[in-house]
Amino acid sequence: MRYAIITGASKGLGEAIAKRLLMEEIAVISVSRTENEEIKQLAAEKGNYYKHYSCNLSIEEEVQEIFMLITHYIFLENPEEIFLFNNAGVIEPIHTVGNLDQTPIIRNIDVNLIAPILITNLFLKKAQQANTSLQVINITSGAAVRSIEGWSVYCSAKAGLNMFTQTVALEQAAAKSTHKIYALSPGIMDTKMQETIRSSSNEAFKELGHFKEFKEKSLLLPPEKVANALVDLALSGEAETGRIYNVNDLI
Repeated sequence: MRYAIITGASKGLGEAIAKRLLMEEIAVISVSRTENEEIKQLAAEKGNYYKHYSCNLSIEEEVQEIFMLITHYIFLENPEEIFLFNNAGVIEPIHTVGNLDQTPIIRNIDVNLIAPILITNLFLKKAQQANTSLQVINITSGAAVRSIEGWSVYCSAKAGLNMFTQTVALEQAAAKSTHKIYALSPGIMDTKMQETIRSSSNEAFKELGHFKEFKEKSLLLPPEKVANALVDLALSGEAETGRIYNVNDLI
């Protein structure tokens, strides 16, 4: 059986990825603070394996505990292939440096960077021991390669995720491993994160007007379109390890 683990699967791109994978008859494990009832219902209708784990990805001890449980269960089943989607992300804090609060800074780095590193480390270790094929797909952002005023923490975390992706790919190549790790910058999608961005202030975020225009002019990508393109790539087996894909490469 093929398994997919998706962080942040309760909404947005994660939800769309989970639904598409269930349609492909791939077992789905959802990891987020709350469960998406539509995904649960779809899995029941399709007769597919599905399980949800509640986890706050900003708490490192909880990440370690939950993902130890997940890997223990999955590898007991001798999976044919595993897809790990490090999708969960947070944009806050949105403000200029000197006006940031400590707690949201730490939460941002924990969710956007530390959790994917911890989870990938654990899955690679288990996959190497079990000789199971693994694809790690990290959801990054255009903000990883472009400085945006008010987004210093988010930009830094996503830039770190890109470098982590590329470095792990080099290590796996040196080890002559067949495991793959790559990332996708999904563009500007119509998600809750965009709502959060639009609710910020001009003082905190100078590009606020542009992001409001994206919504007003219907320029936001549907998460389903991005998810379909990404899942097509993952299932094709043709993804290039170490590559940072842009959504425009795929659609």
